[in-house]
Amino acid sequence: MWWIDWFNHGFWAWMLMGPAMMLLAIAACLSIGYLVVRAVRPSRAIDILRERYARGEIDQREFEERRRLLQF
Repeated sequence: MWWIDWFNHGFWAWMLMGPAMMLLAIAACLSIGYLVVRAVRPSRAIDILRERYARGEIDQREFEERRRLLQF
């Protein structure tokens, strides 16, 4: 019968579809998680700038100017 031939040829494609979709879902979750963590974490450049200001290496005018440039 025709459905037996289709089943034999299409069986492996369907067997690979499940794991492929699972990998796609895992990759999407990891990507979203990475973007969220990256957006929440403070910038390292701003931290360095604050440390330099606290140590007195730069004055308030220079601190504000550089902070404004770093924050886009």
